[in-house]
Formats: sequence, C-alpha cells, structure tokens
Amino acid sequence: MWRTATVLGAAVIVVGALSLAPSIAAGGLLYPERRTFAAATPSRCTNKDFPGDGITLRGWHCTATGKRRGTVVYLHGIADNRGSSAGVVDHFTRQGFDVVAYDSRRHGESGGEACTYGFLEKRDLRRVVDGLPRGPVVLVGTSLGAAVALQEAAADPRVTAVVAAEAFSDLRTVASERAPWFLPAPVIRKAFRVAEQRGGFLFDAVSPVQAVRAIRVPVLLIHGADDHETPPAHSQRIFTALAGPRRLILVPNAGHNHSLSAPGVWVDIDRWIQESLELGEKRFAMYRTVG
Repeated sequence: MWRTATVLGAAVIVVGALSLAPSIAAGGLLYPERRTFAAATPSRCTNKDFPGDGITLRGWHCTATGKRRGTVVYLHGIADNRGSSAGVVDHFTRQGFDVVAYDSRRHGESGGEACTYGFLEKRDLRRVVDGLPRGPVVLVGTSLGAAVALQEAAADPRVTAVVAAEAFSDLRTVASERAPWFLPAPVIRKAFRVAEQRGGFLFDAVSPVQAVRAIRVPVLLIHGADDHETPPAHSQRIFTALAGPRRLILVPNAGHNHSLSAPGVWVDIDRWIQESLELGEKRFAMYRTVG
C-alpha cells in the first residue's frame, strides 16, 4: 500500500510539474534577465533616450573622430545591455563613425514588457534610424541583435550594410534547440503557444532566414565554429538564403558570443564595411545618373 501511494504521489508531482512547465518555459523566453550596469559612459558618448515603438530606449550617442563616414548602430544580445558595446564604440569612432548603442526592449534600462526576438525590436530599430543624420547606416549585431539587424535590413532601404555575429535563423528552431533536454516536444510546443499569447506575436513571424531573402545590401555573417548554444548551421542557412553580396566567416574554436574576440576578425569587418560603403556610393551615383 505504501509503495503504491508513493508511486501515485510521484506521478502526481510529475504531471503537475509538466502542466506548469509550458508557462515557466514561456516566461523564460519572454522575460530574460534584466542586467543593469554601473560603468561610466564611454568618452565621446552622451546618454540619450531614443523613441522606440511605444517605449523609450535608453542608450548612448557617440561622435566620430575626424571626418564622419556614417553611423554604426550596435545591437546587443539576449540578457545583455549597451555596456557590452564599449569596445565597439571605441573601434568605430576611431574609424570615423558615429555610434549608437541602446538597451533593447525589456533589457537594461529600456522599456518594454517582453522580449519578442525581432518582432517589435525591428520596429524600435526603425524609429532609431529615423532620428539619425543622413549618411550610410551600418548595423552591427550579436546574437539577438544580429537577428534584429537582419530583419530590419530586409525592410529598410536606409541600411547600407550588416555585420551579424551568431544570428539565429528562426526563433522556433533556436528555442527548441535551447529547451531543456527533459521537456518533451508537446510541452515545448505548448510553451511556444503560451509565449505567443503573452507576448502578442507569432514565432513564425520571427524568421531572419526568411527575411534576408529581401536584403540586397552587403551582409557579413560571423559565427563561432564551436557555438553549441546557437550552432553555426543557423548562419549557414541565412547565408544560403541571402541574394545580395554576402560572406560567412566561421571562427575556429569560438563559442557563442566569442567570435568577435578572435584575432583578425576586426580586420575582415573593417574591410567588409569599407567595400560596402564603396558599393553604396556606386549605386547612389548610378541611381543619380539614371534619374
């Protein structure tokens, strides 16, 4: 009798846990850890509030050294904030670019009730680009930020080039890959439905691999070859779907969010951006001649 009761009790606990699992998993997707930082504002930067899509985005606007070549917009990854942009800011302002870096919605000091993985974030980015001075706009994103950059570049002709590190190809795939091993597929599918209802968006609408088919500007994809969180197959799928100028760099021995720290990568990035700006100037001159 005692043994039967113990088995029944364990079964009840398991069933109860599985019934709560979709809600818990959905919360993990929509509400990543909000990390704040206390670091000083980088030199050449000022604190600035940017209007997003119905929210306020807290960030930095940093001015170029010397003659201005354009603006770089830096987009951070999940559970991160603009503090990770300090090295990027220093690099690009020295290269003659203004740099804008802001906390994504539901991250850092920015507003927003949920992270939607690009569904609303690309609208926020569009509002930020609306406020930039005229000139080339280069989007540089990592992980979540890379996916947002690709989704926005597909619809915004003001974007000159994209540098995307460790992008995911679509939300449904990457979320399934990152789900705990002990969650059965039906629970994961239900968690997706719960997240869609709470977040007010559809998972299938968050698909960089579909969006990039409309991109015609140069895209540089960078991915750690040893990335087990977002495997390099994601960037490889995006690369295959791209129709415009493209390049994929797989960085040996680099895990997630470590590819940009590899020796020599920034030389490739600078060369790619320079070539992209030159290509943009040629297209503009051709358009002006034809017009």
